[in-house]
Amino acid sequence: MKVKTFTPLAIALSLNFFGPKSSAQNTATQTKLVLFEGIVAAGYVDHGAYINFTGPGLKVTKKPYMLLIGMLPSLRIKEDQVAAGATKNSMLTPNLGFGLTAAFKHIALQLPFYYNTKTSTKNGSWKLGVGLGYKL
Repeated sequence: MKVKTFTPLAIALSLNFFGPKSSAQNTATQTKLVLFEGIVAAGYVDHGAYINFTGPGLKVTKKPYMLLIGMLPSLRIKEDQVAAGATKNSMLTPNLGFGLTAAFKHIALQLPFYYNTKTSTKNGSWKLGVGLGYKL
């Protein structure tokens, strides 16, 4: 069995992939997985409000812009509309949503989706919200 040696083309390609990067490559778009991004957002969804911090997700960055799709651990603020005498849920409930967060410098815009569970009077359904936040 004959072993092939490196050719000049193979060496040039490996230097291109693994060699030092120029400053033009440092300003390119970067994509990475993150556990926490440091964005606090508040907004409106399904006749109520929410406050959240961006959680784990996939982040795409091109300075000064950032786009994140991921999980949104939240505190939802919504009062149940029930008949007199019926039991009500708490006005503050923890909730996990998912959605898209876009940021320019320190200002963030968010489009979250939250699931409302089935009750005795309504079927479960996904609700789209909108929010504004601050990137720490």
